[in-house]
Amino acid sequence: MTQQDYGFGNECSSEDPRCPGSLPEGQNNPQVCPYGLYAEQLSGSAFTCPRPANKRSWLYRILPSVKHKPFTQIPCGDLTENWDDVEPDPNQVNQQNSSATILSRFSGLHTICGAGDSKSRNGISIHVFTCNSSMVDRCFNNSDGDFLIVPQQGELLITTEFGKMMVEPNEICVIQQGMRFSVDVFGETRGYLLEVYGAHFELPDLGPIGANGLANPRDFLCPVACYEERTVPTGYTVINKYQGKLFSCRQDFSPFNVVAWHGNYTPYKYNLKNFMVINCVAFDHADPSIFTVLTAKSTRPGVAIADFVIFPPRWGVADHTFRPPYYHRNCMSEFMGLIKGHYEAKEEGFQPGGASLHSVMTPHGPDVDCFEKNTSAELKPERVAEGTMAFMFESSFSMAVTKWGLETCQKLDKSYYQCWEPLRSHFNPNWKPSKQ
Repeated sequence: MTQQDYGFGNECSSEDPRCPGSLPEGQNNPQVCPYGLYAEQLSGSAFTCPRPANKRSWLYRILPSVKHKPFTQIPCGDLTENWDDVEPDPNQVNQQNSSATILSRFSGLHTICGAGDSKSRNGISIHVFTCNSSMVDRCFNNSDGDFLIVPQQGELLITTEFGKMMVEPNEICVIQQGMRFSVDVFGETRGYLLEVYGAHFELPDLGPIGANGLANPRDFLCPVACYEERTVPTGYTVINKYQGKLFSCRQDFSPFNVVAWHGNYTPYKYNLKNFMVINCVAFDHADPSIFTVLTAKSTRPGVAIADFVIFPPRWGVADHTFRPPYYHRNCMSEFMGLIKGHYEAKEEGFQPGGASLHSVMTPHGPDVDCFEKNTSAELKPERVAEGTMAFMFESSFSMAVTKWGLETCQKLDKSYYQCWEPLRSHFNPNWKPSKQ
C-alpha cells in the first residue's frame, strides 16, 4: 500500500500495476475500455463551474456502482441533523473524551453540534467517532458533503474506490462527497469528524505571506489504484448518508473494484507535522487564522463555512506580550479538539479526545493559572506546545449542540465555567508608566 505525492488539487492518474495500460489513451469514455472495464465519471462540481473550481474524476471499474438493490432507510443512531432537539445554550461547553464502543453500521458516529441544512447544501456538522471493530463487507458513502477526519487514538486503514490510505493520529484525511470508503481499525480508536455541505476544502490564500508557507500543496497525498475483484455471496452493504438520514443497499460485489482512475477529485491525506508555521517575531499576538490548514469557503469573501486550524509546536519570541491566546468574543463559532499533549491556554482542564465549543459571541480565553503564570513570566525565546497538537474547527455558522452532546454522552463538564471564576481584578487607579 502506497500513497502518491501528487500535491493538493492537481490532475492525477493511477492504474493498478496488475493491469498495465488500463487507463484509456487520449479519451475518457471509449466505446470499449481496456480490459473490458466500465467507465464512470464522479463529479464533485457542476459541469459549468469555472475551470479552477471544476472537480471530477474518471473511474475505470470492473462493475459500475449503479448495480445494486434499492436503498432502504436504516436507524441513524446518534447521527443527526436536527438542530432544534434542545433549546439554544450560549454557555461555554467542554466535553471530556469518550471511550471506544463497538462500531456497527456507523453506530459509533455521534453528532455533537452543527448548523445549516444538507438539503440546501449550506451548513456544517461536527461529529466524534469511537470504535474497536472494522467495517466488514460494508462501506459508507456521504451524499451530503465532505468529511474531514481527524484520528485521535488508533490508526485508520481507509479503503476507497481510489485505493488505500493509512491515517494515523497527527494526520488528517478528507473523503469528498460521493466517495465510497470502508475503515479497518486495530484496537480502540476514536477521533473527530468535520462535515461540510455545499463546498469543498481548499488551501487558504496566502496574501502578503507570499508563495510559500502554511500547508504546502506538495505534502498532500492521494491513493494508488488497488482493485478488489471479489464477489460477496452473502451481500455487501453500502450505507448512504442522504439528506441527513442513513440508507443501505445490498450488492454482491466489492465496490472497490476500480482498476484505474484519473482526475482532480480524489480523497487525500496530510501529515500535520509538515505544516510550516508562521508566527509573530516582534510583539503582540497574531490572529489564529495564520494556523489555517484547510478552508471551506462560503459565498462571502473571507468568510468560511469552516476552517481547519491547528496549534502546532513552535517558537514563542514576542516581546512585551501576553503570549498565550487572548481573551476573545468572536462572530464565529470555535470548536476545539486535542489530539495529544496539553493545550497551552488550559493545561489541566482540556484532555486529549475531549472537545470544547465557544459559540458566537460567547467569551472565552485562558484560565486563571495560565493568565497568572504568563503575566509574570520572563519573556525569553521558548518552545510552545511541544509534544502537543490542538486544533479548531471554526465556522461562520452559529452552531447548536445536540441532545447527545449536552446530555446523552454524559461527558459534559458542568464545572467548565469555574476555570475563569478565580480571575481577579488587577486594576490600580494609581498606576503610572515606568520611566525608560
